[in-house]
Amino acid sequence: MTLQWTVVAFFLYAEIAVNLILCVPLISAQRWRSVFNWRIWKWLSPYWNKCFFTMIMVLVVLFLDATREVHKYSSPEPMREATANSNLSDHLHMRLFRAQRNLYISGFSLFLWLVIRRVIILLNQVAGWVENNAGLQAQMENAAKAVKQHQEHNRVLKQTLLDEEKVISENNQQLKLEVESLSSQLKMAEEAVHKSHAEVEAMSRQAKGLAQEYERLLTEHHQLQNLQSATDKKIQ
Repeated sequence: MTLQWTVVAFFLYAEIAVNLILCVPLISAQRWRSVFNWRIWKWLSPYWNKCFFTMIMVLVVLFLDATREVHKYSSPEPMREATANSNLSDHLHMRLFRAQRNLYISGFSLFLWLVIRRVIILLNQVAGWVENNAGLQAQMENAAKAVKQHQEHNRVLKQTLLDEEKVISENNQQLKLEVESLSSQLKMAEEAVHKSHAEVEAMSRQAKGLAQEYERLLTEHHQLQNLQSATDKKIQ
């Protein structure tokens, strides 16, 4: 194996290891997001896209080269030559095996390189969704607590209003009884006033009659005095 394909093979092994580590279920998406937020990754972030696309171009070139080698050694002409010479046949099959091996190595390296990028993006998205869900869950819990507090407050206010209505109803009933009592007393007072007015009118009429009788008696008294004076004068 040449140096370039040895490097590509080690790169493939590294990709497999990284994918296996990223897919470990014991490490949560939030933990991976905290790892991706390390300062070293922030420092390398300006070069990440360039490195990513450069590696894709290299792997694509190697993949096309391996495809060309496979097509070269699997074409009919080399096969016809290999059938005529056994040593050439072994050499041709060895070259074809190496070309196919290089094709698989470069193809899987390219595929896993894209998969790593996609897995990292999905882990960041899942971590963001989990954090948003945690925030929404906290907001829902706070809203539920607020609703419970409002319900409890409304229950207390309702109970207070019922108690106040009960007190007001009792006060109204007491006031009603007092009004009825005052109404009966007022009625009795009115009857007593009417009776007093009737007695005053009766006494006024009686006094008027007594005054008239007094005047009559006084007139008769004067007349008797006058008559007695006239009689005394005749006797003398």
